[in-house]
Amino acid sequence: MTEKIHPVDEMLPWPRLATLGLQHVLVMYAGAVAVPLIIGRALKLPPEDVAFLISADLFACGIATLIQCLGGFGFGIRLPVMMGVTFASVGPMLSMGTDPEIGLLGIYGSVIAAGVFGILVAPFVSRLLPLFPPVVTGTIILIIGVSLMRVGINWAGGGLPMLTKVVDGVPGSFPNPNYGQLGGLGIALFVLLVILGLTKWGSGFLSNVAVLLGIVAGCVLASLLGVMNFEKVEAADWVGIVMPLHFGMPTFHLVPILTMCLVMIVVMIESVGMFLALSDMTGRKIDRAALTAGLRADGAGTLIGGIFNTFPYTSFSQNVGLVGVTGVRSRFVTATGGVIMLGLGLLPKMASIVESVPVVVLGGAGLVMFGMVAATGARILANVDFRTNRFNLYVVAISIGFGMIPLVAPNFFKNLPHSFHPLLESGILLTAIVAVALNAFFNGVRSTAEAEAEVAAAAAAVEHG
Repeated sequence: MTEKIHPVDEMLPWPRLATLGLQHVLVMYAGAVAVPLIIGRALKLPPEDVAFLISADLFACGIATLIQCLGGFGFGIRLPVMMGVTFASVGPMLSMGTDPEIGLLGIYGSVIAAGVFGILVAPFVSRLLPLFPPVVTGTIILIIGVSLMRVGINWAGGGLPMLTKVVDGVPGSFPNPNYGQLGGLGIALFVLLVILGLTKWGSGFLSNVAVLLGIVAGCVLASLLGVMNFEKVEAADWVGIVMPLHFGMPTFHLVPILTMCLVMIVVMIESVGMFLALSDMTGRKIDRAALTAGLRADGAGTLIGGIFNTFPYTSFSQNVGLVGVTGVRSRFVTATGGVIMLGLGLLPKMASIVESVPVVVLGGAGLVMFGMVAATGARILANVDFRTNRFNLYVVAISIGFGMIPLVAPNFFKNLPHSFHPLLESGILLTAIVAVALNAFFNGVRSTAEAEAEVAAAAAAVEHG
């Protein structure tokens, strides 16, 4: 009698593997390329450098996914997981990147350090779970979405409302003439309506890739209106190699490193919730060793990201939701998706197409993507006990208040030491610190077993769709 193969370890026929793997790629693609687009355009990088960031992101995403799914040498959860750049790192990285003393190379230094930190602390992160109950993680994810909405709204408006120009050697701010143009607003609205229509009337798969199809429809409209051109796409190579340290040797600064390490802890806590939810969904129980291996893969993916000119990686929640929708539990499906992502990273022309997408098209999709991040946080908070525990209200209210400071009052901390600005200018990190502290003050710290059960229940309730 041969031992029955668990569905997680089932090797499906290649045609089915390729089809299901491509479906995972389509579901996550829009979210996967959003972060390099946000960072590249915020730092005013040349279009070819933004395209390179996208290629590097897809390439590193493929490597990180293969590590997580296939596992080995103490790395990888060996469950059907797709890895992508986390939105939790965007706020801190924007603050770092716009600081002339830190810049893009400082971001990469902090990402590399955070990756090494993640690998080292993986065995201990589950012990930090009591500090991150759903009232804390839900609040953090809610403020991540709210913070990112500013980016989506400005994309829909046509870019930043004010542009910085140097006149006679003096930098100054001038209104962006393309901001708020009716044509651009119309394209953004069209993309939003296509996404809403596909979500409501599309079949299961069409609904899952509604954001991606909305962007494609917006690009078609923008091309017809002459807003989108393909000159850079035609000039781009078909095949290219993603070289490590493309932008130069990373630089290392203490406060940005500490900031990114804190982001890493939050990301790994969120990953624990997804791993526990996947364990329940696939019927494969995971022990502390497997959990540690999965978190090490998060750290390894982030380290690889920093070396290959991209950003921190985590397990993508929408793909966890797709496992539940399709019922396909084989980790080799997502591993195939990782191979596809790796291949896409070697196609500069594909990255150039993504870079050529007008910001107004991305704006219509960004309102949905970033809004859904905030809604996910709200859904986690919906399962928090506010009725009998009034202290939870204070944890959420005050934490969100601190998180809004950098959004509504950018100069609030201007008289504090400059070295702390990357931390103080990130509403996400302020929210995380205040929420953890207030929860410990009001509610105390629960046992690890209670925390694991609570996190798994919250992850299952949200469904990560």
